[in-house]
Amino acid sequence: MAQDLRGALVGFCNPLLDISAVVGDDLLEQYKLKANDAILASPEHLPLFPTLINSYDAKFLPGGAGQNALRGAQLLLPADSAVFVGAVGDDENAQRLKGAAEKAGLCTNYMVNKDKPTGTCALLITGPNRSMVANLSAAETYQFSHIAEPSNWKLIEQAKVFYITGFFFTVSPETIDAVAKHAHENGKTFAMNISAPFVPQFYKAAVEQTLPYVNILFGNETEAAALAAAFDFGTEDIKVIAKRVADLPRAGDKPRMVVFTQGAQSTVVATSDSDEVRVYAVSPVPSNEIGDTNGAGDAFVAAFLAQHMLGQPTDVCVEAGHWLGAEVVRQIGPNYPEGELKFEASGSFAPSVEKL
Repeated sequence: MAQDLRGALVGFCNPLLDISAVVGDDLLEQYKLKANDAILASPEHLPLFPTLINSYDAKFLPGGAGQNALRGAQLLLPADSAVFVGAVGDDENAQRLKGAAEKAGLCTNYMVNKDKPTGTCALLITGPNRSMVANLSAAETYQFSHIAEPSNWKLIEQAKVFYITGFFFTVSPETIDAVAKHAHENGKTFAMNISAPFVPQFYKAAVEQTLPYVNILFGNETEAAALAAAFDFGTEDIKVIAKRVADLPRAGDKPRMVVFTQGAQSTVVATSDSDEVRVYAVSPVPSNEIGDTNGAGDAFVAAFLAQHMLGQPTDVCVEAGHWLGAEVVRQIGPNYPEGELKFEASGSFAPSVEKL
């Protein structure tokens, strides 16, 4: 008998409308941006948003890392499995975001701020790289009091798996703390994403406080390096970093899994209950088939979590992540392919294994 997954996955992040455009390196230099990075907009970045709209072939896409991941997960799960929570404005962009979520079958529970517009994210695409500048606006006003309302807290009580991005440390650490402790106290799974190098760099104390409750931690190679630097690991070896993070103190007996992607290179997985580090090769997408890489990491998380919730082993979860990441790389922006998404494990996908 199939398990009931209605409302089983609840995610928190900043719902943002992406403004995406292919640009030259000169625009990155003008705003002192890095080619493959994610930052929060400062006052000097605000003119960038109208510049993209007025001077480039800008496209508007539903975004926000957490909502992207949950949209993808829902496409691979039974109906009504996933619920996304965040803050939006009372405007047309909020309706665009809600519409994109509904198209994927994703339930949303937005806190609506009537005084601020829905957040936006500038996506500057240069070749295979993307530089993200987020103007959070309404998204940064999310309050724990919203999810704490009894009618909303029922979502937390019903869920089995939680996914919160590191971006949410800048918005509502109180929410992260409450959900993490609920997961721990009730034997549920709490998953997080480092999300951006600035998170461990500038929010180390909050990350350190939350990590004991994290059962699955996602990140990419630059985020892993930033975490290692913040925690003074003294190494740049991503396999060693993954294992060191997996072995950090935990709040209970449940093992921790650390999953670090490296684009087209490989994916590294380490757990607290094994001295083995597993390295999974990636089958690169031919360059002539690449739209852009925006959203590939979110797609990896989407498929990984979906397979994990369906009870599949780690090898299958990673294979699914690679598959959906490759599908999204072939699109323009953080979009999923049209039509039904269906993953089939090969049965022969296996990592190389190293002992540390």
